[in-house]
Amino acid sequence: MSKGLKTGLIILAVVFVLAFGLYRFFVGTYNSIIIAEENVKSAWGQVENVYQRRFDLIPNLVNTVKGYAAHESKVFTDIAEARSKAGGVMKVSDEVLNNPESFAKFQQAQSELGSALQRLLVITENYPELKANQNFMDLQTQLEGTENRIAVERKRYNEAVQSYNVYIRQFPRSIIANMNGFREKAYFKADDQAATAPKVNF
Repeated sequence: MSKGLKTGLIILAVVFVLAFGLYRFFVGTYNSIIIAEENVKSAWGQVENVYQRRFDLIPNLVNTVKGYAAHESKVFTDIAEARSKAGGVMKVSDEVLNNPESFAKFQQAQSELGSALQRLLVITENYPELKANQNFMDLQTQLEGTENRIAVERKRYNEAVQSYNVYIRQFPRSIIANMNGFREKAYFKADDQAATAPKVNF
């Protein structure tokens, strides 16, 4: 075997090993990004689930309160409007998860609905007979449990987003992510009201 042929075979083997290594790196990284993105989607599905549960509880809660406080029409109107807005953005497509502005609109609609519900629960304090109603107490307990689940699922979603965002931003994975259109996902942020301490009057 000639010296030139040996050199050629060695160069060919080195090129093959490098090409195979790059291929494995590319495929492995791409698949890892897909797994991280699916974790975000799964976490998002759970967020949607609990928001839907809250959305479904509201008509029963409102109808129960109306039976005792029918003249509180402004609160009922506010809840109906907030529920309508939130319902319009209940199912969020994958594109919205990649779009911070659209994601913020979703979060704002849910926040407005939560605020309207808080106002409803505040007016119930004026109706002792309502607070003693078993149906109302059951609905209130379910709503409180749902609000807790929302907080837990939002936290899990944010954790999945953090893992995904960190992974796709690290070099050299960022090159593969950008080449394949993977973008950072938006986080849930605390509501503006969360920074203000609530006023409590006794």
